[in-house]
Amino acid sequence: MTSGFNRLTGYKSCAFTGYRPQKMPFGFDEQDPRCVDFKKRLRDTIKELIGHGYSHFISGGALGMDMFASETVIDLKQKYPWIILEIACPFDGQASKWSPEYQNRYYRLMKEADITTHIGHQYTRSCMFRRNRYMVDNANLLLAAYDGQPGGTAMTVEYAENTGVPVQTIAPSSAQRA
Repeated sequence: MTSGFNRLTGYKSCAFTGYRPQKMPFGFDEQDPRCVDFKKRLRDTIKELIGHGYSHFISGGALGMDMFASETVIDLKQKYPWIILEIACPFDGQASKWSPEYQNRYYRLMKEADITTHIGHQYTRSCMFRRNRYMVDNANLLLAAYDGQPGGTAMTVEYAENTGVPVQTIAPSSAQRA
C-alpha cells in the first residue's frame, strides 16, 4: 500500500522502525546531546508528516526509536488531537525483561495508545518479523531511524522497499545524513 489511506483506519498512515538504544550513538543516555538532538529531529519530522496529512502512526513499542516516536505522537496529540497512535505489540510479554523504568514507560504508552494490536500472544522466533511486516503492510510511509546497520531495521526497510512502501530515513546521529 503506497498511497491513499490505511485500509484499517481510513487515515494516511506512517509506521516507525529503528534502532534499539544499543545501536544508537548515545546508547541509553537520553540526556546525551545527541539523543536530545535526535528526539528534536524526530519530533520535527512527525510534525511535518502531520502537515502532509498523516494522522495514523504505528509503532512496534520497542525500546529506542519505537518508544521515542510513540512518546512524541502522544505529546503531539495535545496540539493535534485527531492523530492516532497504534502500538503493534509482537507478543504479550514484550516488556517483561526490561528495567522497571522502561516497563512503566511501555505500559503508559500501551494505555495511552488509541489502538493496540497484538500480533501474537507468545514469543516466537518470527514474532518481531511478523510485527514489522504488519506495520509496513498497514502504512503509506515507513519512517526509519536508519544508517545502514544490519539487523531488524534493515530488514524492515528492505521489506518496505520491496513492497512499494516509501521509506523516509532519519539519521541516528545529526553528523550523518540519511
